[in-house]
Amino acid sequence: MERALKFAALGIEHRHIFGMAQSMATEGAKFVGWWNDGDPMILDGFKKRFPDVPRATDRDTLLADPDIDLILIADVPRRRAALAIEAMQAGKDVMVDKPGCTTLEQLDALRATQAETGRIWSVDFSERFEVPSVTRASELVAEGAIGRVVQTVGLGPHRLNKPTRPDWFFDRDAYGGILCDIASHQIDQFLHFTGATDAEVTLASVGNYANPATPGLQDFGELALRSPEGHGYIRVDWYTPDALPNWGDGRLTILGTDGYIELRKYVDVGGAPGTDHLVLVNGTRCEKVDCATAGLPYFGRLAADIRDRTETAMSQAHCFTVMELAIRAQRMAEGATRP
Repeated sequence: MERALKFAALGIEHRHIFGMAQSMATEGAKFVGWWNDGDPMILDGFKKRFPDVPRATDRDTLLADPDIDLILIADVPRRRAALAIEAMQAGKDVMVDKPGCTTLEQLDALRATQAETGRIWSVDFSERFEVPSVTRASELVAEGAIGRVVQTVGLGPHRLNKPTRPDWFFDRDAYGGILCDIASHQIDQFLHFTGATDAEVTLASVGNYANPATPGLQDFGELALRSPEGHGYIRVDWYTPDALPNWGDGRLTILGTDGYIELRKYVDVGGAPGTDHLVLVNGTRCEKVDCATAGLPYFGRLAADIRDRTETAMSQAHCFTVMELAIRAQRMAEGATRP
């Protein structure tokens, strides 16, 4: 009988740690400890969800434990790369919340460490990996349901919830900018669905239009991508209105040569209840597709990759390319808007 995979968390500053940890536990992995520098705003919620997981006195205790296979990281974004490098050098595989890093210098150091150690550095792009309708869309595209994919349009609106945000959330250097942060989700989906291994950023802009009291916050961003395989447009923002019943009306349209798929991932305003609404239109079908049994294969595949030293959850090259494009788009946008 195989030993159960064990994991720990370094940094729990973002609520995404809940989905990361719970999804690994659902796959049979055991959550054995966590560490954070100080008490994050989400601490009470974290303890309610994982009451039996002990807090380590320091991160070295977890890194030195030979039984821990995987380190989860959801610290302040600018600190994630350094923690991931420490973990890989300690012989651990890593799953980090997006953005996995905030500068090209951090990315270079991560690439070098991953190549040197042979460990896995994986970013949980939750808007793909934690959304069953995206799993189903991936299956349909692989089956040829819409022909060759030539464009994706990804929209990532978010609710600001300003009073509940920590100070680092409004510090540009701490979170990396809106394109580096949120838009990394949509860049991941563009590469995934078009099959591109790289792309050119042809347009990028950011702004703060509704929050002048917090000038470090970028509340709007957009970018466009082009590759030999296809085109992509991405818009992200912090403008979700109060009346929407969830945090954001995230959408994805996948255009193919023989049809299209439209996802309303989290809500169908004025339509059906629930989440994961997928519409497929092609030469013979115009229908809503059930996503209830689609599942979230990323986490099980990552567990297998840790065991077998494979790349079935996501290739390492893809992961690095997503973050490089996100950071380059951020730099392009700020070059156009800052002196």
